[in-house]
Amino acid sequence: TQLITMAEITAALVNELRDKTNAGMMECKNALKETSGDVDAAIKFLRERGAIKAAKKADREAKEGVVAAQIDVEARSGVLVEVNCETDFVAKNDNFKAFVSELTDSVASAGANDIDSANAVQKGEGTLDDFVKAKVIELGENLQFRRMTRYEVEGSGVVASYIHLGGKVGVLVEVNCAKDETATSDAFRELVKDLTLHIAAASPAGIGRDEISDDLVEAEKDLFRKQMADSGKPPEILDKIIEGKLGKFYSTICLLEQGFIKDPDNTISDLLASKGKELDDEISIRRFTRYGVGE
Repeated sequence: TQLITMAEITAALVNELRDKTNAGMMECKNALKETSGDVDAAIKFLRERGAIKAAKKADREAKEGVVAAQIDVEARSGVLVEVNCETDFVAKNDNFKAFVSELTDSVASAGANDIDSANAVQKGEGTLDDFVKAKVIELGENLQFRRMTRYEVEGSGVVASYIHLGGKVGVLVEVNCAKDETATSDAFRELVKDLTLHIAAASPAGIGRDEISDDLVEAEKDLFRKQMADSGKPPEILDKIIEGKLGKFYSTICLLEQGFIKDPDNTISDLLASKGKELDDEISIRRFTRYGVGE
């Protein structure tokens, strides 16, 4: 193959490499010089250099970032992702937001179910992991595709999402019903939207009591015991008081027992029952995920 000198490395060649790699102009020029103008070899050269640079930045703490979501047009499946960076300045940067949007789109369309399968998704000339590393070099910060959740509807129902506070909090939920026509009704969709808003604001720990970890419950019981240590009440009375206090505790962390944020006198359970009656259907929340950036 004919060797190309630095003088023959044209702007068009540099731009072609930039388009394919997102690398800076001088980095592209140098890579083409190192590889005698061979674009494919220059891509490989930049990847290897980029991986080393990205690895050096990987030790730096990335606690800022955004949560993003994508739901398919039929609301039958959806993904929730969190991508971290080092500074709030980058988190609010349009370049970073566009990158997260593109990453979310790739994860959603590839059908990836976890971080490992998502990172291996083909993206341009490489993988999604390469795509993230290239952006680390471009933005000069450690970026981490930290976590993802994917939901697919079972039976009738929808998957929905809500992104709050400019991407600081994100929610993914699956709500089921018995009839297909219910899932497409405006009233049902409005209910689901309200549920995502509620979960974002109220941050429940689980849907019902069975989803609350034993450790959390025991820690709460210990707290109550300490509070009443000097009360002088017999143990059997104390146990009844603690059970009563636990009821109050559950009402703050179980989704179904929480007062609905738009109408605190009614619980989420009440809301599902009344909406089910209105739509003549059985409505249930199958699962939800709530991400807070850096949690």
